[in-house]
Amino acid sequence: MAASENTAELRWYVVHTYSGQETKVFDYLNGIIDSGEYGEQIKTVLMPTQDVVQVKNGKKVKTTRKFFPSYVLIEMALTRETMHLVTAAAGVTGFVGGQKPQPLREDEARRILGQTADKGPRSPVSEVPFEVGDAVKIKEGPFKDFDGVVDKVYPEKGKVNVMVSVFGRSTPVEVDFVHVAPIS
Repeated sequence: MAASENTAELRWYVVHTYSGQETKVFDYLNGIIDSGEYGEQIKTVLMPTQDVVQVKNGKKVKTTRKFFPSYVLIEMALTRETMHLVTAAAGVTGFVGGQKPQPLREDEARRILGQTADKGPRSPVSEVPFEVGDAVKIKEGPFKDFDGVVDKVYPEKGKVNVMVSVFGRSTPVEVDFVHVAPIS
């Protein structure tokens, strides 16, 4: 490997980090890339994330969720020097594969990169706090304080269809996630 160390092929590797240290490792490795000190040996660092809208305390809250918590992806030429540089970073526990890091297969890399590729502005994904059949109470609107059962869930719209009893008849009502609370 010593003769071909300078011409090693760029491949995607997975770096394991301590829990919660992904951003620190990501920033450190990007700093190395920005410095230009390692030229084309370390090309790209990724921490795949997704924007998610959650309902907390009756309000929609936008958060960022990591696809692979405790892992960072790095496109690099694996040499002793680059391997040592990455594993010596604060927060890194090592490469997936241990002392002989295994690169991602091409199909795995394409699938992961497809999740993170910049496809223009993406709308955040809503975390669905309800399932069909859940008993809920409507908190706001014309049906405030009505109890019902979730009939349909529309995660892309952030709404649920709740079946409530109006004059003894079951009636569907479409309500935002934030206007509905589960009945304990």
